[in-house]
Amino acid sequence: MTKYDIIATSAMGLEALVAKEVRALGYDCEVENGRITYKGDALAIARSNLWLRTADRVRIKVGEFKATTFDELFEKTKALPWEKFLSEDAEFPVTGKSVKSKLFSVPDCQAIVKKAIVERMRTHYKKTGWFDENGPLFKIEVAIHKDVALLTIDASGSGLHKRGYRAEQGEAPLKETLAAALVMLTNWTPDKPFVDPFCGSGTIPIEAAMIGQNIAPGFNREFISEAWAWVPESVWDEARTEAEDLAKYDQEIDITGTDIDHRMVKIAQENAFEAGFGELINFKQMQVKDFTTNKEYGVIVGNPPYGERLGDKPTVQKMYEEMGKALAELDTWSIYILTSDEEFEKCFGKQATKKRKLFNGFIKTDYYQYWGKRPPKVK
Repeated sequence: MTKYDIIATSAMGLEALVAKEVRALGYDCEVENGRITYKGDALAIARSNLWLRTADRVRIKVGEFKATTFDELFEKTKALPWEKFLSEDAEFPVTGKSVKSKLFSVPDCQAIVKKAIVERMRTHYKKTGWFDENGPLFKIEVAIHKDVALLTIDASGSGLHKRGYRAEQGEAPLKETLAAALVMLTNWTPDKPFVDPFCGSGTIPIEAAMIGQNIAPGFNREFISEAWAWVPESVWDEARTEAEDLAKYDQEIDITGTDIDHRMVKIAQENAFEAGFGELINFKQMQVKDFTTNKEYGVIVGNPPYGERLGDKPTVQKMYEEMGKALAELDTWSIYILTSDEEFEKCFGKQATKKRKLFNGFIKTDYYQYWGKRPPKVK
C-alpha cells in the first residue's frame, strides 16, 4: 500500500489542536510552524479531508530541497517522481511564494517548476509536444522559505473551512475552522448547555453541534482529490461510510445562539437548517446584557465585536462591561471570549483564569477563559 507524505496546514496558534486531531485519526505526526506532517495511504488523505475540523487544508508533499539558483530549482524539481501523481492528461497549474530566500521572484519560480515538471512528464509519457491538460486538476505549490523549496499538491480544493452550510454570513464572519477551535479549546461536553451570545451567522453554535454529535465537518462537501485515480472512489466510499457510522445523530444537545440583530438570527437559522440542525439549535434575538438562565455548569463561547472588526471602541467596551455584569452570577458556567481588545478584562470586571493567543485572520486576538465551578462528583 503506497504511503504518502501528508501535510495538514494550520493557522498560527492552532498547530497543537490540528496535531491532536491527526493523532486522534491514528497517525503519528510532527508539528512545525503552520504545518503538521505525517505519513498515510490514500484512505488517510480522504479521512483527513473529511475529519480535520481545525486544519486549513490537506496537501501532499512531493519533495523538499535546498535551492539557491534557478538551475538548482529546475534540476531538483525534475528529479522528483511527478508521474506517480500526475496522469498524462492532468491539469497542473503552479502557484508559489517565497520568504527570506535568494530566489525571490515568485513568477520565475513558478515558471521554472512548471517547465521542470513538463520535462519529467515528457520523458515518462514519451511525448514531444505540450500536454493537453484537460483531465483532473492538481494544484501544485512551490513554497520557498530560507532557500528551502517545498513542493506540494493540494488535496482539498476549497479550504477546509468551507463546510458547505454557510449560505449567508455577516460583516465579519468567523472561519468555521477557528469557530471549531474555539469550541474544542473549552471544557464543553454534549451533556452541558452551550450558549453563543454573539452568534452572527451561527458558525460557533453549528460547529458545536457538529462536535457534539461527532459529525465529520467535510461530510457534505467535495474535495479536489476525489478526481484523482490514485485516491479511488472506493476509498472515499469507505471514508464516508466510517463517518456515517461514527456520527451520533441521536445525541441530545442543548445549544443556543443569540444576537442583537434579528437579520443575523434569521441567517443563522437558515445556515443551521442547511447543516442539518434546524430543529436542534435554538436561535433568538437578544442583547447580551439581557442574558439569564437557571441552568448550571454550561459553557458560553463568544466572538463579540471588537474595534478592528465592527463598531467603535467606547460602544464595544460598554457592551463588555454590561456583559460582565450580566454573567457575574453564573459561577458554575465557564466563559470563553475571543477579542483583540487588550482592555477586555478591565471592562469585563474580572481577570481571566487563562489567556491564549490566537489569530482571527490577520487580527491578533486573545481567547479569555473563565472556568466555572466543577459539578459535584456523582457517588
